[in-house]
Amino acid sequence: MRIHTILSGSLLLTATAAWNTDVHNQIGFMAEEFLNPYTTSILQQILEPQYNGSIGRATAWADAYAHTEEGKFSYQWHWIDSSDDPPLLCDISYVRDCSKGGCVVSAISNQTHILKSCIDNVRSGNLRGGTNLTCSYALKWVSHFLGDVAQPLHASGRAAGGNRINVTFGGVSTELHAVWDGYIPYSDANVTQFSNLSISPFFTSLVSRIRENNFSEPTSQWLSCTDPSAPLACAFAWARESNALTCNYVYNRPLNNTDLATSGYAEGAYPIVELQISKAALRLGTWLNRLVERRYNPNGQVILKTNPSWADGSSGAQ
Repeated sequence: MRIHTILSGSLLLTATAAWNTDVHNQIGFMAEEFLNPYTTSILQQILEPQYNGSIGRATAWADAYAHTEEGKFSYQWHWIDSSDDPPLLCDISYVRDCSKGGCVVSAISNQTHILKSCIDNVRSGNLRGGTNLTCSYALKWVSHFLGDVAQPLHASGRAAGGNRINVTFGGVSTELHAVWDGYIPYSDANVTQFSNLSISPFFTSLVSRIRENNFSEPTSQWLSCTDPSAPLACAFAWARESNALTCNYVYNRPLNNTDLATSGYAEGAYPIVELQISKAALRLGTWLNRLVERRYNPNGQVILKTNPSWADGSSGAQ
């Protein structure tokens, strides 16, 4: 059993965080490893100059922005609160669970739609140097939310995504949500934090494993829905996948009267976190490449409504 030590002071989180700030950065740095040079050159013109053309450095922005007066409207875009009862029942419905103000599924869809136009503006020479904030925000949101939707507790409504479930990790009293955001990734890597400027060794090893197809399921399965002309359907599929993990593992192990760092809970969660982070990174890199290369149906319908009429119980996105 791997038992790692962590510093509690580095893991204080707010309710919107999905993965700690530096974990989000690392997902972005991982995704950059899968971008082709042309995609990178286009994205560099969309991001504001302070990010030096790096989506890894920009990926964590959305959490801080959601806590500003200007950005508070985006606070609820970071999750979708399922009305289910894990571990007894896992079920997520887009119509039922995505609020009128939006959720992570609708946000991915809407911001992908905006990002398409921004990429076209770069192609036509009408956008350079990150001068259009709407476009830079869209890229930063897409990069962030593809990470958010991979965190199981951001596709679960039980106890506000686990924020109201008190647990102990490494002798520290915290919440279940915080355990998945940071405690488990840090413990897995045996560190107290990751770089926010460049890819860290733990994530470099995950990139290598992706390229070697060295996971419990084929990496090709992760890309079964990565068509930017169907962003709502893909985002919902990713959320449903994360939601299932709350029944399969997150809530299916003892949480009370035990230390999750040493009870075996963390050890069993390590491969899940590695898998979900790796999925987010590969999907993000693939998503951005396909957007820039126009590897999608340009006439495909983008659903911008929060609750589209076709999303009912008989459809793939309910």
